[in-house]
Amino acid sequence: MSTHNAAASFATLGLSPEALRLVERAGYREPTPIQARAIPPALAGHDVIGCAATGTGKTAAFALPIVDRLAGTHGTRALVLAPTRELALQIVEHVELFGAARHVRSAAIIGGVGMGPQIQALRHGAHVIVATPGRLVDHLQRGTAVLDGIEVLVLDEADRMLDMGFKPQLTRILARVPRARQTLLFSATMAGEVASFARAHLRNPVRVEVTPSGTPAARAHQRVFRVSQNEKTALLLALLQEDEASTLVFTRTKRRADRVARSLERARQRVTRIHADRSQSQRQQALEGFRSGQYRVLVATDIAARGIDVAEIGHVVNYDLPHVPEDYVHRVGRTARAAASGRASTFASPEEVGLLRDIERYLRAPVPEAEVPRDSPVFQAEANRQANPGPPQPGHHASGRPPGQPPGRHARTHPKRPAPNPSDTPHAQPVFRGGPRRHR
Repeated sequence: MSTHNAAASFATLGLSPEALRLVERAGYREPTPIQARAIPPALAGHDVIGCAATGTGKTAAFALPIVDRLAGTHGTRALVLAPTRELALQIVEHVELFGAARHVRSAAIIGGVGMGPQIQALRHGAHVIVATPGRLVDHLQRGTAVLDGIEVLVLDEADRMLDMGFKPQLTRILARVPRARQTLLFSATMAGEVASFARAHLRNPVRVEVTPSGTPAARAHQRVFRVSQNEKTALLLALLQEDEASTLVFTRTKRRADRVARSLERARQRVTRIHADRSQSQRQQALEGFRSGQYRVLVATDIAARGIDVAEIGHVVNYDLPHVPEDYVHRVGRTARAAASGRASTFASPEEVGLLRDIERYLRAPVPEAEVPRDSPVFQAEANRQANPGPPQPGHHASGRPPGQPPGRHARTHPKRPAPNPSDTPHAQPVFRGGPRRHR
């Protein structure tokens, strides 16, 4: 089943007067397309599949119907599953925005923090549980979470959860919630695995597709720069010099994120970073600092691609291309959210040409190529610095022990070996060590 509504106001969607007052108080003027098309069937109790680009208002599309349904009830009746801690916390903020005045309480069940407060929240019967799959399974195994009363199940960013390997956890969770429930599945892409998962777990769903699967944010100005790996940092600094826009930089690995952040710090950029090795408090502080403007640049791995709720990110940079084409859509979706516009710059090295080709095939369109600003003084200065890192720093390879102090255990057990003298071994007579060579 599918639905296509004409332009609508919140007053025409079937929301209660209390919900409409809270929507107006929150500053919402008119519903986004995904909200206009998903809220009515959700309020009517239908299962819903919502496919729309990141940043189009999917969270309010399920938060508003849930709050309207649960106002005045008791006990845990709704479960929202999200792939990352950041996205889970963002969803909790939306539920509290619309639900606090109506006494609809929510609880975040996420990793990286202590389980004690979560156990208390579960015991007190929060109306809405917002959880990452791994931590919720931990509670199910301990017996501290009971899902028998769930009436509404939301799978937010379902494709990302499946991409991250959460299918076993999702299967275990779905086995613990009642079969007679309403299920809402939201995703920015609708790949084969997501479609199969939806067929197995949703009943005659209303399908709401605002933009075709694989479509990035329409207002994002996309461009690709073809550079070598060694030129990427120089290019990033040159692009940052062009304006003062807030910038989100995606790298492929945690170590890479740390290295890029250090390079930007050396160039006196206000930068922070977020990845899986950072504690939950560090990640939250980085997001808050980026949101408030304390930091202009946030360097992140894809763990943040679905959980950053910042109204105006002016520039998204793919420092490394993602291995999964769908992740490109989610990265680009961090800029040009709602009615805003922004830039998405991709750095493609010769080793990444195949990944770029996969992305363009998924988008069904080429990404426009841009000229690398190699004449920029900033670009040239960084390129020269990398080519000529300078002499070793004072004390390089020198012991930090005070004079006269005996060497440590490693120095005692691993004495320095004298450098071999080339004249000791005639070039014409190669030296073989060990036993006789085996003929193969």
